[in-house]
Amino acid sequence: MTKIAVIGAGPSGLAALRAFQSAKMKGAEIPEIVCFEKQSDWGGLWNYTWRTGVDENGEPVHCSMYRYLWTNGPKEGLEFADYSFEEHFGKQIASYPPRAVMMDYIEGRVKKANVRDWIRFSTVVRWVEYNEATNDFTVTVHDMVADKVTKDRFDYVICASGHFSSPNVPEYPGFDQFYGRIVHAHDFRDAREFAGQDVLLVGASYSAEDIGSQCWKYGAKTVTTSYRSAPMGFNWPDNWEEKPALERVEGKTAFFKDGTSKQVDAIILCTGYKHYFPFLPDDLRLKTKNRLATHDLYKGVVYVHNPKMFFLGMQDQWFTFNMFDAQAWYVRDIILGRIDVPADKQVLLDDVAEREAREEASDDVKYAIKYQGAYVKELIADTDYPSFDVDGACKAFFEWKQHKIDDIMGFRNNCYKSLMTGTMAPIHHTPWKDALDDSMEAYLKN
Repeated sequence: MTKIAVIGAGPSGLAALRAFQSAKMKGAEIPEIVCFEKQSDWGGLWNYTWRTGVDENGEPVHCSMYRYLWTNGPKEGLEFADYSFEEHFGKQIASYPPRAVMMDYIEGRVKKANVRDWIRFSTVVRWVEYNEATNDFTVTVHDMVADKVTKDRFDYVICASGHFSSPNVPEYPGFDQFYGRIVHAHDFRDAREFAGQDVLLVGASYSAEDIGSQCWKYGAKTVTTSYRSAPMGFNWPDNWEEKPALERVEGKTAFFKDGTSKQVDAIILCTGYKHYFPFLPDDLRLKTKNRLATHDLYKGVVYVHNPKMFFLGMQDQWFTFNMFDAQAWYVRDIILGRIDVPADKQVLLDDVAEREAREEASDDVKYAIKYQGAYVKELIADTDYPSFDVDGACKAFFEWKQHKIDDIMGFRNNCYKSLMTGTMAPIHHTPWKDALDDSMEAYLKN
């Protein structure tokens, strides 16, 4: 019998399990599927832990989730096409849920699909090897609970280990002498730690924007963000300023490229993540930057150097859950023999080159959103994943960008219409900046 290894039980890995379970429900014969998850529960990034550095087993902590995180884009852009928020909660909910609400929603779909038995939790994938002679893979895993290392053979490998878990940590002159906290966004857990402090965030992307906003919301004295190429440029609160690149730190003083300086108590590095696969040899390892057209992935999912190896969710993301679904359904149909992958490697490489060229044609944000929307449409056209209004999702993203320009600390107070059910979301009962309790109970009290 055909066997498939899925690495990771976050949103992408769970999408793969749900894709196969959906085919089985419709009468298809499916392969044996084994999913390996290093955490003790599913959810990937959404599975919050207080731990940083290493986990209970001495393994690097995978999770970059912090307390009080609310989605930074409308839920209407990431709703599952086969499992709406209304189906899950029994009612329509506001558009920007906090983490606990999102985790509950993600979990609801896979509980309904009854795929938990396919997952081996607290099991770390140590090594994956391709066997030329038998055209299959040997996967070595470490079951942390039983403390056993075992090997098994698989016909296909789907890598869904995410790419927001291995931090890119730069160093600046004076860091080794800085008297205060220096932490990467990956290890940021609770904004209340920085109440009353002057906080510097290095970076000008979503992490800097959101973690800075968290620190502001929970009482930081001042927030300073430093950018390399361009400021975020929002209409920030009075105690928030943007500075050009950080150059060095002396004592507790940060010096910037424009000659200005600022006394700071803590430095949070919002400097991004690296695609990191310590369990993959060179011939199977994806090497790509965080971009919309990943290197070496035909259709964004098939590894061109070995088409029995797949990667899910490796793109820079506007779309998330429903894009992972589109990818998972597509990979499933390749494995089930419903979609053919060209045998000629040059055809696969040409597909990658064409995607990269198209991405590079414009660096406009609207263009990028439409580009990824077109990608999602392209994949779902070839499978039985429920078609949904992808253009409507793009429109919601455009509105969201405008709402942030209008009011960066209030954009989460807006609401959108579900593309799956057509229902308008209610306005949340408490403005985001005043909603200090992020529990599911508090949020759902509409």
